[in-house]
Amino acid sequence: MTYRSAPEATDGMPSGIPFIVGNEAAERFSFYGMKAILFTFMTTHLVDASGAADLMTEPEAKQFIHTFVAAMYALPILGALVADGWLGKYRVILALSVVYCVGHAVLAVNTTRTGLVLGLGILAIGAGGIKPCVSAHVGDQFGQQNAHLVTRAFAFFYLSINLGAAVAMNLTPVLLARWGPHAAFGLPGVLMVVATLVFWLGRKRFAHIPPGGRAFLDEVRSKEGLQVFGRLSVLFAFVALFWTLFDQTASSWVAQGRRMDLHGYEWLADNMQSANPILILVLTPLFTLVLYPRLERHVQLTPMRKMGGGMLLAALAFLYSAGLEVVISRGGTPTIFLQLVGYTILTAGELLVSVTALEYAYTQSPPRMKSMVMSLYLASAALGNLFTVGVTRLTTDEDGHAVLSTTASFLLYAGIMLVGTLLFVPYARRVREHSYLPGA
Repeated sequence: MTYRSAPEATDGMPSGIPFIVGNEAAERFSFYGMKAILFTFMTTHLVDASGAADLMTEPEAKQFIHTFVAAMYALPILGALVADGWLGKYRVILALSVVYCVGHAVLAVNTTRTGLVLGLGILAIGAGGIKPCVSAHVGDQFGQQNAHLVTRAFAFFYLSINLGAAVAMNLTPVLLARWGPHAAFGLPGVLMVVATLVFWLGRKRFAHIPPGGRAFLDEVRSKEGLQVFGRLSVLFAFVALFWTLFDQTASSWVAQGRRMDLHGYEWLADNMQSANPILILVLTPLFTLVLYPRLERHVQLTPMRKMGGGMLLAALAFLYSAGLEVVISRGGTPTIFLQLVGYTILTAGELLVSVTALEYAYTQSPPRMKSMVMSLYLASAALGNLFTVGVTRLTTDEDGHAVLSTTASFLLYAGIMLVGTLLFVPYARRVREHSYLPGA
């Protein structure tokens, strides 16, 4: 079957965007629904081949989770190479979505360490491989006539991510607590099947941009391509520090929540992760329609300034968490809903860093290198999670227990982020942007 190989000739929203947004909402449900329960599953539900408990300590589970996330965010480079240089984005997304479904199935069926490693390994390949392709596929749907709608489309795209995540993070912890890991991991698998079907249904609406082949490789190795990589690599190294802190909402913040007043609901510590996507849905229009316009009257909100502000907020969120931990360490049991303050600060930082960096990565890359540059942006999350793994290993004894107090750990990460923010300022002042218009 022959598909359209260029964007629609329209000044409105491309007809394929709803299928991409629907696919992303279901896929993000599957991913975040699975990720939301990993820490609790590893520390309270993991079994061996005989069915006996085979639980991990909190530091062990933290290292495992962040290693998986790092692997998933490192693999997009392979997906981008195959998509941009050989098969094209559509074929890669569809094929790896099937792989993705298999990973979910393994987790749902096998609740041992073997099943965990195998399932997460397959998931890392599927989820990681499609990541740079899906976001770049959004931009591919636009030409010069409707280039002005790219920002709005990415906003819908990001909102779909958080809508799917919000529902999943509220539902799968309940399934784990009441019906166990088979049901809790099974539902995300079903949603990934739905995501794959929705994407396939949009095949005739999409612009299937042909892979670059030799021209893609030449562009990557060109002086311009290498300059793009060099310029963005430095920027994304700073962004990596943000992910070092942010992704601990699935580990350190869950562990802290379990020591707080849960008001009778053992699953609420996991549920609190849903605060992030819900806050994204609330704060995105507030920032876009109110905060940004008002600030623009006084200062130009460049991408660098937004990202620098977001890094600072991440450090403040961890300082706040350290304050909560001081209360807990002194015998207090503060309500878990106090974590909402930390989530609000961190989510505001995410809007300033992640949303800005996502669009920046697309606009700063040549036409044939969109997926490759997106994979470079995603690699910053891999680097950040590897940094978390390294710090955790250095602060864990031979028995798998932490040698630093949780308060000291939160303060350490806040300090690292503050130093990174200070170093980012002089870099941001010197950076030179080069925007590539969609369809150019």
